Amino acid sequence: MEYVLTAVVCYLCGAVPFSYLLPKLKKVDVRKIGSGNVGGTNALRAAGPVIGFSCMVLDALKTFIPVLIFAQIYQYNKIFIGIAAISAVLGHDFPVFLKFKGGKGVASTCGVFFALCPVCGFVFLASWLALTILTKYVSVASIVSLFLASAVALFFDRNIAVLFFLLATLSTLRHSDNIERLMHGKERKTDLIAMVKKK
Repeated sequence: MEYVLTAVVCYLCGAVPFSYLLPKLKKVDVRKIGSGNVGGTNALRAAGPVIGFSCMVLDALKTFIPVLIFAQIYQYNKIFIGIAAISAVLGHDFPVFLKFKGGKGVASTCGVFFALCPVCGFVFLASWLALTILTKYVSVASIVSLFLASAVALFFDRNIAVLFFLLATLSTLRHSDNIERLMHGKERKTDLIAMVKKK
């Protein structure tokens, strides 16, 4: 019963669609603009850097908080940690509030990184920012940074590292369309510096 409760609570926390709700403040429906993805990157492009980055932070916090709480309640039991983390990210990817059409789990996975291995979270952020600025491909930066942070986790806890690799793989699968566009040279670029300067 405790496993089910953990899964349900974390799923519902992860399912709160901040990347849909915040752009609505500017009367923008991210499902009808750009990629149609309910995630931070599409919110960034559709509603600007303030709302976009706010969505990313909130998408990370909605997994960070419940995963950290349940990890402490159950004294970092690996089974409860796994259930909490995977359920929270699945909530973001497949939110019941939006007919199970959500984001790709990058920010929400980053939230899990910070909850269970803060160093990994900072590695992800530094790598993601550097690669996004250098390549202008958010998808490339996201996938590479997720696996890099997961590899760093190997130096701290093998079980946590396995969990991180699973979440990184899930997010990569969610990026299948981006990968296909990259292979055909059709992936959209995002110039973060230009976007921030414009504001």
